[in-house]
Amino acid sequence: MEENKTVTAEAAPATEPVQESAPVAEVKETAAAKEPGTVSNASIDPDKFDWDAFEGTNVSAEDKKKIEDQYDQTLSKVVENEVVEGVVTSISKREVIVNIGYKSEGVIMAPEFRYNPDLKVGDKVEVFVETAEDKKGQLVLSHKKARALRSWDMVNAAYNAGEVVKGYVKTRTKGGMIVDIFGIEAFLPGSQIDVKPIRDYDQYVDTTMDFKIVKINQEFRNVVVSHKALIEAELEQQKMQIIGKLEKGQVLEGTVKNITGYGVFVDLGGVDGLIHITDLSWGRINHPEEVVHLDQKINVVILDFDESKKRIALGLKQLTPHPWSALDPNLKVGDKVKGKVVLIADYGAFVEIEPGVEGLIHVSEMSWSPRLRVAQDFLKVGDEVEAQILTLDREEKKMSLGLKQLIPNPWENIRDKYPIGSKHTATVRNVTNFGVFAELEEGIEGLVHISDLSWTKIKHPSELVQPGDKIDVVILDFDEENHKLSLGHKQLLPNPWEDIESTYRPGTVHTLKIANVSDKGATIDLGNDIEGFCPAKELVKEDGTAAAAGEELAFKVTDLKRSTRRVGLSHVRTYSEPKAADKPASESDSTKKAVKKINSNIEKTTLGDISELAALKSKLEKGE
Repeated sequence: MEENKTVTAEAAPATEPVQESAPVAEVKETAAAKEPGTVSNASIDPDKFDWDAFEGTNVSAEDKKKIEDQYDQTLSKVVENEVVEGVVTSISKREVIVNIGYKSEGVIMAPEFRYNPDLKVGDKVEVFVETAEDKKGQLVLSHKKARALRSWDMVNAAYNAGEVVKGYVKTRTKGGMIVDIFGIEAFLPGSQIDVKPIRDYDQYVDTTMDFKIVKINQEFRNVVVSHKALIEAELEQQKMQIIGKLEKGQVLEGTVKNITGYGVFVDLGGVDGLIHITDLSWGRINHPEEVVHLDQKINVVILDFDESKKRIALGLKQLTPHPWSALDPNLKVGDKVKGKVVLIADYGAFVEIEPGVEGLIHVSEMSWSPRLRVAQDFLKVGDEVEAQILTLDREEKKMSLGLKQLIPNPWENIRDKYPIGSKHTATVRNVTNFGVFAELEEGIEGLVHISDLSWTKIKHPSELVQPGDKIDVVILDFDEENHKLSLGHKQLLPNPWEDIESTYRPGTVHTLKIANVSDKGATIDLGNDIEGFCPAKELVKEDGTAAAAGEELAFKVTDLKRSTRRVGLSHVRTYSEPKAADKPASESDSTKKAVKKINSNIEKTTLGDISELAALKSKLEKGE
C-alpha cells in the first residue's frame, strides 16, 4: 500500500453522518482522498480489508472506531452458554472445525461426533458456546453439551414422530447393549438387535446403527430402542413377495437359523420355514442337532405353506429316496431279520432293520406267556435283536415282527408234559379278586380259582398267597386253543368236611372258642380251618351278659350242611334245654334199648336159651 493514500468510508465520512440504510461501509473517493497519504477505493469488503495498510495510514481514532463497529456488525452475536447452529468447515482425525459466524471458528474434538460417522464438511450441527474467547483468544464450543441440553426433547420428539435415529453402541451389558442416542444412554435389548438370534454381541460395540425408539419412561428417563423394528417392516414386504412365489415341491437353499427340540428354523432369505423333526431324516432321531447345525447351508423342499399365517413347512428327508424303496425285494413274511431297538412303548418296541425302515414288535409277540406285561420287561433302547417278519406291507410301509416265534412254543404237546391230575410247584405271578395266576414255566401260566384255593371260605386270595410265593398245584383242565390252564390247590390238601359229621353231629355239645363277634352273631372256630356260626340271639349267656371274642363257651350243634359248608351253633340251648340224663325214659325208648341189647347179644346166645329169650321178647313187646 502506498503511504500517500488515506481510507475514507462513505457510510461514515468525517463531515457527514452515518446512514442507517448502509450497515456496511462503502469507501468512495473524496476530495481529501486525492491528497497525498490517502487510500481511495470505491468499495471495500470487510473480510478482505487490509488492516496492515490501514494501521499505516493517518486515520483518526474516531474513524477507526467507526470502521471497527461497522465490521463487528457483520459478525454473529455470540452469547455464551447458549446453543447455536454452525457449519462444519474442516474435519480431521482429532478435531472438527465449526463456523458459527463469529470472528473466529471453534474447534471440537472428533470423538464428540463418533455417533455420526457420516459427518462431512458443510453439514450443519448444533454446538454449545462455552466461551467466546479463551486465554488464547479461541472460541470454545462443545457439540456433546449441545446434544445433552436438547437430548430429552429430541428423544421425545423422535419417539412421538416415529423417526429413525442414529445411535452409537457404547458397550455391552446384561441382556443387551448401551446405545448413545442424542447424548442419552438408551438400552438395546438383545432380542431387538436383529430379527435373527444374535450369539455375539461384541461385534456391535463401537459401531453406529439406525434405531427406533420403542419405549420411554418419563419418570426415570429410561429409553429403550430397537434395531429389529426397522427391518421388520421391510422383511414383512419381503416375506409377502417370497411366499407369493412359493410352490409345493419347490427346492430352495436356506440357512439354519435356529434349532429346537421339535424342529429346525431355516432362513429362506427374509422368511423363515420350519423343518419338523420328523421331516429331517427317514430314520428316527432324538434331536435335530444329530442332522444339522447352526448357520449351515442346506437345500430344502416346500411341503406346504399358508400365506395368511406366513407359515412354511419344509422337508429335508424328502430330497433323498425313501429307504423302503430300496428294501430287499426278496424279503417276505417268515424271514428272520436283525435290527436295533430305537423306541420303546408300553405296547411294543420299534426295531430299525435298515436306516429308515422299522418294524414293530408288539408286546404280545415277545413271549408265549398270556400274562399281560409291558415291552420294557423284555427289551430296552439300543438292544440288538433278531426277529421274524409276521406282516409286511410295502405300500403302507409297515412291518410287524415277532420274538417268541424264534423259540419253541411251550403249549405244543402240553398235555404230555402236564397231564390232568399231575402235581407241580408253580410261582405266583398275580393275585386277583377271583383267583391266583401261577406260572409253571416261562410261557405256561394257569389260574387257581378262589374256590380251588381252600376248602374253607376266604374273602380274598391274598389271605393265603402273595406274588412271588411258591404254591403246589394240580392240573384240573386245559384250553389249548386259548392257551388257558385251570389249576387247583385245595385238592392237594385233606378235606376237613369229609369227617365233620363224626365230630359235630347235630345235638352234640362242644366247648369252642369265639373267633369274632358282629351284630348278626359270632364266628366260632371249629378247628381244621372250619368255622361255625352262632346267631346273636343264641349267643346270650345264662346270666344275661353278652359273649365276647376270644371266650370259650359251650355250644350245641343245631345244624350241619356239607353241601353249603355250614355249621349252625347255639349257646343258649346248652342251658335252656334239659340234658338227656335228666329226661324220664319213655316206654318206646326202653323197648328200643332192650331190643338193641338183645340183638347185640344174639351172637353169644346158645340154642338152649332160644325159648327163654323168645318168651322174654314177647313180654317186652306186650309191655309187661
